[in-house]
Amino acid sequence: MDNLILKLVLTPALIGTASLAGRRWGPAVSGWLVGFPFTSAPIALFLALNEGVGFAATAAAGTMTGSISQAAFCLAYAWLAPRCGSPATVAAGCLAFAVSTAALQHLALPLAPLVAMVVAALLLALRSMPGNAEKPPAPTVPPPRWDIPARMVVATVFVLLLTSMAPALGPRLTGLLAPFPLYAAVLTVFAHQIEGPGPAVAVLRGLLLGLFAFAGFFLVIAALIERAGIAPAFALAVALTLGLQAGALWALRRTPVARNRP
Repeated sequence: MDNLILKLVLTPALIGTASLAGRRWGPAVSGWLVGFPFTSAPIALFLALNEGVGFAATAAAGTMTGSISQAAFCLAYAWLAPRCGSPATVAAGCLAFAVSTAALQHLALPLAPLVAMVVAALLLALRSMPGNAEKPPAPTVPPPRWDIPARMVVATVFVLLLTSMAPALGPRLTGLLAPFPLYAAVLTVFAHQIEGPGPAVAVLRGLLLGLFAFAGFFLVIAALIERAGIAPAFALAVALTLGLQAGALWALRRTPVARNRP
């Protein structure tokens, strides 16, 4: 199947499925679902097919490191959410992501120290998130019919743009930009506007838990794709992601935040 057809079919199918599941089980679980690399994994696959496994391995290391920038987005949004509306908080989160990405672009470390740095950053971000005391759920407003189709379109456009620009950006910057929390931002903004800042913070806390699996996925791709090939590396990456996400979901469901749902 042509790569363009894969991009146009696989990406919206993944995003649509995740959106429906998140709507069924609440904001914290929807944030956790973003830990599955629904947008970044197709980008990694298309880069391997189009640019070669060496390019894909370097980009995957950058994408794994980009988890730090996602954590920066979460912290900036979460601390501003109780005080500001969603436009200001999204702008602050995007600025935090951009500053982190600019700093990480010039960081050249072997894979093992990068993994340690990512894990430490995610743990620190989880500990630094603002408290989210239990509150009675606010009355919910049915989401508009165009909600999920809009998410699918935006995510697909992002994949098309980034993969088409990859040769000019280079593998390092492509990898760092791939985890831009586009889907997480959409989920968080809708939770913020419809349910309030508490559920928005719950989305972000779920995202942070899911980012351990996200980073694990790209660690496997970066470490194995050149030696094992595309199919075995992606199979092992998916298996590790499923295992880590199962543990993250168990941890999420044990916290009061996980029950903060409509």
